[in-house]
Amino acid sequence: MNQYFPTIGLEVHAELKTRTKMFCDSANDQNETRPNINICPICTAQPGTLPTINKLAVKHVLKVGVACGSTLADFSEFDRKNYFYPDIPKGYQISQYKYPLVTGGSLNKVAITRIHLEEDTASNIHLADYSLIDFNRAGVPLMELVTEPVIHDAKTAGAFARELQLLLRCLGVSEANMEKGQMRLEANISVAPTLGGAGLLLTDPKGNSRQTAPPTLGTKVEVKNINSFRALEKAIDYEIKRQIDELESGGTVVQETRGWDDVKQRTFSQRKKESSHDYRYFPEPDLPKMKLSEVPEFSVENLRKELPELPWQKRERYARDYGIKSEAMESYLGDVALGKFFESVAVLLNNDKDKVKIASNYITSDLVGFGVHGDETAGRYLSPGGFAKMIDMIVEGDLSSRGAKDVLHAMLEGATPLGGPTSDPELIAREKGLFQKHNEGELAKIVEQVIVDNDKVVADYKSGKQASLQFLIGQGMRLSKGSANPNLLLKILLDKLK
Repeated sequence: MNQYFPTIGLEVHAELKTRTKMFCDSANDQNETRPNINICPICTAQPGTLPTINKLAVKHVLKVGVACGSTLADFSEFDRKNYFYPDIPKGYQISQYKYPLVTGGSLNKVAITRIHLEEDTASNIHLADYSLIDFNRAGVPLMELVTEPVIHDAKTAGAFARELQLLLRCLGVSEANMEKGQMRLEANISVAPTLGGAGLLLTDPKGNSRQTAPPTLGTKVEVKNINSFRALEKAIDYEIKRQIDELESGGTVVQETRGWDDVKQRTFSQRKKESSHDYRYFPEPDLPKMKLSEVPEFSVENLRKELPELPWQKRERYARDYGIKSEAMESYLGDVALGKFFESVAVLLNNDKDKVKIASNYITSDLVGFGVHGDETAGRYLSPGGFAKMIDMIVEGDLSSRGAKDVLHAMLEGATPLGGPTSDPELIAREKGLFQKHNEGELAKIVEQVIVDNDKVVADYKSGKQASLQFLIGQGMRLSKGSANPNLLLKILLDKLK
């Protein structure tokens, strides 16, 4: 079999968070479940209506561009993209073609071609014998980001899409919820023979040599209907294999649009791939041209001042200041409320690196393990103050790891939206007898009981089986109901076994 080189470019659509739609005053309520409620004569294309530009939507796209180090346009305009589907009531979509708002830049080491702004289509609802259309989504501001064809594997494509979702949420420009269709992915995929190694030598992010790119790329196939990051990666892997199999069997790859069937885990042909001239683009005559440099709040300097701490900046700070695990970082980036809870706890712990590490472990393992999500923390149900106090008790030796888990569980069961006594770890530990015992006299009695009850294990230890010691310590912790200080328990046990 010949060696083949895959080339992938992504197109990502994201619905933007604005009060109104892109070109009219209808509500942009992405949680509305009643059909055809948020509509007006403009977004349903009634004769004689005229669109107006949503300024906030333009600003949102420019912010994304600044965050990605892109070039912001000085001049921009909207165009009519002509095609005829039931979900486009005008018979054309207002989009951007020659003069996008943003060009260039990169994200997660993937080069960006352009970012432009358009209106979303209506929603099609297909039933057994007929189809329905809900125009609530028609006209919602839609950002489209197009990457350069510089991706060569499914994993890199998935990582880019995940990072973009984090960025959109971090900037507050989109919820980017894929389950609700607020972020939609399309992949342009081609493969070509490497021609015996001729072409451009590529390296992976670690600097290792990879296979070489062919001088000419293969035929591009666009895959739509991708509604998750995992589906994106699977669709790319499937399509690469499908195209290679087609070429190996002596066939040719057809330029077309294919869909992804998540049930059958395969792509399927939808229609012949259109070219830009098929859409008969021309400037939208009902909207003014935009001279962005004449709007002070659209300057790069002013937009940059409004940017929050970006995901990659936050990762760097977490690693530098706290030394927490990368998995924990991603949990805090992916769940904004959980991240705020962590940050609040870190401040209450005076940003002590060792304490914050312990707190992070309890948040990402035990707290999340109890099924708690970020919106159930951050001061609503579980007090950051109470949680930080529990960490202090662990560090001071007042709570064992087992006791801390029990206290945390009790804090969650008794927590109220305003906090209160039931969320105080000290009161819980005292009430449930979970304070670690430091009294040597009490622990000595427990050790004596352990030795009496486990004479065979004691003999094994004395004969050289060191593993037996851990069993004896476990028995001591059991008798103390987890309240014994394990270090002190070990010391007393060793003294008794001499």
